Amino acid sequence: MAYKITEACNGCGDCVPECPVDAITENGINIDVCNDCGACVNVCCKDAIIEV
Repeated sequence: MAYKITEACNGCGDCVPECPVDAITENGINIDVCNDCGACVNVCCKDAIIEV
């Protein structure tokens, strides 16, 4: 399952250092790199990251 950053994102960046494969960019989550670990979801203060 892949993840997507929604418009609810406030750009805080808390998710970026949590990603073990550096899949999070300023353009969203690179689904070709994402390993579906969910670490970003667990730290998002806005619940802006969803499974797609």
